[in-house]
Amino acid sequence: QVQLAESGGGLVQAGASLRLSCAASGRTFDNYVIVWFRQAPGKEREFVAAINWSHENTIYGDSAKGRFTISRGNAKNTVYLQMNSLKPEDTAGYYCGGGKYLSRVASEYDYWGQGTQVTVSS
Repeated sequence: QVQLAESGGGLVQAGASLRLSCAASGRTFDNYVIVWFRQAPGKEREFVAAINWSHENTIYGDSAKGRFTISRGNAKNTVYLQMNSLKPEDTAGYYCGGGKYLSRVASEYDYWGQGTQVTVSS
């Protein structure tokens, strides 16, 4: 059974940076895709970014392009989401998921973490 755990969220001011981490237990990320989604209260879940850990292919949602970077860690069970120039509209719960295929669709992913809250004040 794969378990994913997010960390690194917090309360920051607009313009600040945060780095979120997604760590797995139960498997490494070899030949695996890790995705970040976010969801704000009253809004639909939104695709942020995804990475194929072995090949380092990445895709980004429109809100993340140019400000966020998804990358793999040195450990084979860690992925990071570097978020720069944060805006109040980035406030949301951020969730990492795992699956076999690089996709912007949440249902394509098999496992999810509990999420980490990011709050950006103006």
